[in-house]
Amino acid sequence: MKREEISEKYKWDLSDLYVDDSQWEKEFVIVKTLANEFKSLKGSLTKNSETLLNAINLQEKISKMLTNIVTFSRLKLDENTKNSTYQGLVARAEGLMAEIGEIMSFVTPEILSVDYDHISDLLKHDSLKMYEKYFENLFRAKPHILSEEIESLLAQTEEMGAAPSNTYGMLLNADLTFEDAIDSEGKAHQLTNGSYVSLLMGTDRVLREDAFNKYYKVYEAHNNTLASLLQSEVKKNIFYSKVRKHPSAREAALFENNIPVSVPDKLIKAVNDNLDTFYKYMKLRKRVLGVEELHLYDIYTPIMANVDFKIEYEEARTMVTEALGVLGTKYQDVIKSAFVNRWIDVYETEGKRSGAYSWGTYESKPYVLLNHKNNLDSVFTLAHELGHSMHSYLTRENQPYVYGNYSIFVAEVASTTNEALLNDYLLKTITDEDKKKYILNHYLEQFRGTIFRQTMFAEFERDIHNHVENGGALTAEFMNNHYLALNKKYFGPDVVIDDAIKYEWSRIPHMYYNFYVYQYSTGFSAAISLASQILSEGKPALDRYLGFLSSGSKDYPINILREAGADMETEHPVSNALKVFKTVVDELDSLL
Repeated sequence: MKREEISEKYKWDLSDLYVDDSQWEKEFVIVKTLANEFKSLKGSLTKNSETLLNAINLQEKISKMLTNIVTFSRLKLDENTKNSTYQGLVARAEGLMAEIGEIMSFVTPEILSVDYDHISDLLKHDSLKMYEKYFENLFRAKPHILSEEIESLLAQTEEMGAAPSNTYGMLLNADLTFEDAIDSEGKAHQLTNGSYVSLLMGTDRVLREDAFNKYYKVYEAHNNTLASLLQSEVKKNIFYSKVRKHPSAREAALFENNIPVSVPDKLIKAVNDNLDTFYKYMKLRKRVLGVEELHLYDIYTPIMANVDFKIEYEEARTMVTEALGVLGTKYQDVIKSAFVNRWIDVYETEGKRSGAYSWGTYESKPYVLLNHKNNLDSVFTLAHELGHSMHSYLTRENQPYVYGNYSIFVAEVASTTNEALLNDYLLKTITDEDKKKYILNHYLEQFRGTIFRQTMFAEFERDIHNHVENGGALTAEFMNNHYLALNKKYFGPDVVIDDAIKYEWSRIPHMYYNFYVYQYSTGFSAAISLASQILSEGKPALDRYLGFLSSGSKDYPINILREAGADMETEHPVSNALKVFKTVVDELDSLL
């Protein structure tokens, strides 16, 4: 389907960023001018409170404009990744970002060249008091900040460093094409990155198998190219970690948010220690599906095969809005406005980026990209992405620009809490017993896809970085074999591990997100805990949760989440989530 065939009400409205490309062009020129003005501040940043405040104000003005420029160009390109106009705007925006990064590279070294006591004195100025936490965190990083000359050089490498990810994105979204998948009646189904999982969720096993094999056949054909890209990404991460004097790439990635490496390590260990429960779920799936062999293309299809659970987008809107009523009238009203005021780009169209995300700027709507299918999974995706957007909305409403974003460590909590509340709402409001079983199965699939699957990704990501840091070569063969071995470990004895799955690592964009994936699992665990508290405690838990959503980055993420009611430095949230998984497996097993 072409984009022009979609009604405007199902497309996001980007006009609060820029009305048109010409306005973008004008601001592009303005921000370059302001950045050049910023050069004149060099050498005077910490002279007195007034010079520091002036620098912060100008830097924030430039940052806001630059973020708008980059975000608009990316959102427009994601509407159609084949659009050469917006390919050009993205390239220019990224070039501008690198240029301004180079211009401003003197700021941090200059500030860190003075004692923290001097900065503390400057921060006594009324207009600067809000920046105390920012400067405290900045000085925490002082051992890893380099000289002005080296910082300038590193800033110049940013555009080059983005090349593996950008090239991968273009290959994945614009260049890879797939043969149609054929069902048991000989009917062809379009196979794309966006439709792949939907086809695997279908009840036609012939179609699932054909889609699986044809999908990975394309990735196999590009195996060496994709391995080279990921190898470059890993080496880039290691390079920057070494330059900044971190012990490893993983510790460098976790340092920014002050997350101990024990957090992802505890996660991986806890999941590995509880794989027997996951094996029980796979055995249950095999029994209910009635297959002699359970293959990986049988993993996504609902085990309640005859349940008609088609949900149109308009019905999905209603479900999500009502389910989130437990979060209060204000929260629910903003959700309603998201639909009316076109935060959301709903349907898959030709060339559109696959998947789903929430993205915006401090001054814009927190936009949502979807590729909506009329199924239950898409309802949960809608709730998930709106969780991200509401987290952004409440943060920006309550925090100044300096704290107007939240850490990636807590980024998945709000989204997954929404999913948990939607799950509770559906189980309470749907009376059809088969649909309830379907929802229980779907809940188990959320655990499978988030805790188990993302932890497997995190283990793979950790291992390939360790392999290179220990002197190993990151070849296609190594990654294929290691990924295949992880699948065998995680899925257990009742699943046939089809050989083609060894290419799956190459279709996961998050491998280019620098140790992001483990946070899906920790975030899911925290969300299960917080949702349970909201439903059982009511207002006290809700107030803590809304406080969390409004906190942005005013404190370290571990502390913010602990105040909300989930202490991720302990084993409790992950262990409790895995206990819930076991309970749901046993419940569904007893019903079937």
